[in-house]
Amino acid sequence: MSEFATWYIEFIQTVFEYVASFFATLFNAFYYALWVNPSNMLDSFVNASMNFNALDWIIGILILIINFIFIVSLAYFIIVLLRRYFRFVKKEVSKDDLLIEITELNQKLIDVTDEKNAILTLKSSDLGLPMNRRSVTGTLAKLNEEEDEKLEEQTSRFTKLIAVDETYHMQVLQTNMTESDMLNLNQLVDRFINFAASQLKLFYSPKIVSIFFAGMGSSKIIILEGISGTGKTSLPYSMGKFFNNDTSIISVQPSWRDRAEMIGYLNEFTKKFNETDFLKSIYEATYRTDLNFIVLDEMNLARVEYYFADFLSILEMPNTSEWEIDITSDTVPGDPIHLKEGKLLLPPNIWFIGTANRDDSTFAITDKVYDRAASIELSVRADYIDAPFTDSIHVTHDYMDALFKEAVKMNPISQKSLENLKKIDEFITQNFQITFGNRIMKQINTFVPIFVACGQSEVDGLDYIITRKVLRKFEFLNLPFLRKELDELIALIDKLFGKQSFTEARNMINNYKKQM
Repeated sequence: MSEFATWYIEFIQTVFEYVASFFATLFNAFYYALWVNPSNMLDSFVNASMNFNALDWIIGILILIINFIFIVSLAYFIIVLLRRYFRFVKKEVSKDDLLIEITELNQKLIDVTDEKNAILTLKSSDLGLPMNRRSVTGTLAKLNEEEDEKLEEQTSRFTKLIAVDETYHMQVLQTNMTESDMLNLNQLVDRFINFAASQLKLFYSPKIVSIFFAGMGSSKIIILEGISGTGKTSLPYSMGKFFNNDTSIISVQPSWRDRAEMIGYLNEFTKKFNETDFLKSIYEATYRTDLNFIVLDEMNLARVEYYFADFLSILEMPNTSEWEIDITSDTVPGDPIHLKEGKLLLPPNIWFIGTANRDDSTFAITDKVYDRAASIELSVRADYIDAPFTDSIHVTHDYMDALFKEAVKMNPISQKSLENLKKIDEFITQNFQITFGNRIMKQINTFVPIFVACGQSEVDGLDYIITRKVLRKFEFLNLPFLRKELDELIALIDKLFGKQSFTEARNMINNYKKQM
């Protein structure tokens, strides 16, 4: 063992001697060649170059350039290493200085704390408190805790909703209607068209506005579809201006996966509720008696049936007193006054309006959503309207609801139309395995009478809602094998309603046939 150790030590020494000799020789070479006697190297090069040919000169110049680059690189590398070393040393020195400074500051802090405690001890004698410093410190800490608890009770976990409470002074704002505001549905359509044209420079046809009002009467959810630029967002926006209550426009995000993204959630760490503008808009509607519109812009950027599921279910309940949305699991002092046991009652004066595009960036809206909503297709821009200046109006939800109920009562669907509707239903059920269903029939019996009260015809109302509610579902069928059935459906419509009617249905069926 000792023999090997002796040999290994000698081996290591020899290796280091060779390495040292290499660097010493390299240094001497540069030293004598470039510093001590550079003239000899130059003379030697001149004498040798007299016998160089062209190739020698090319190779020689190339090698000299390479050597020069090597020397410069080596020098640069040495300089970089030295700079890093000096920086490191400087940082270490700075760290030592900082540690010394921190130690001095800590000592000063201790001195100041002792001085403060001494002052508090002197003051405590005047207050009748014990003279012991620990007792004084404990008493002050207890007082601070009590102040913090009082502050927490005063500060609500709902900042935006409390601000709404304060804005309305916790009193419901009563909408006062004048005699000029008390219009029927047909007059409302005309006045809105003139208002939008004269004040907002937005133009809508009577049919589109009538469909919108009929949609309001048949559902709390309205879906506006169409190509960009046809007025999907501007229609509910102008409605808000017309009824003197600005529409809330909420941009749907592709990341929305559940209700928390839309309503908000309680942060368990901060104990604050992350409120959204959507929740604030709903809460503000509880303080109003007029019409409130909330737009979910680009609603199908995320899956509607995911983030809007609670609302789809709640709005189906016939009793509005059951339209409760869970906000939190408990109630604490300082919560908004309209939040009862962590639940918020949706007011009946609110409508949710979604705008939707159909492209690769969006999701398909499912039948679960379509069946519960009033769908409006905005495919073309309305023509310019030279309307007289028209003022906005004030309308309460109760007044509008009374108009809808009166329209349903005064304009029931005729018996002949109901019989024809039944025949179409039977034909579609038998040949396409799609039925109207109770929900759709209920909407038809509400939509069409209101549509008629707005100044439109019963047949056009049936045409529109059947197209949007039933024929729309054909796009998911294997249509190339159903060409004959489509032709027979058109023939049945011609027989029941006439060849000049049901233009919406004809256009949709013809579009299906073109795609085959």
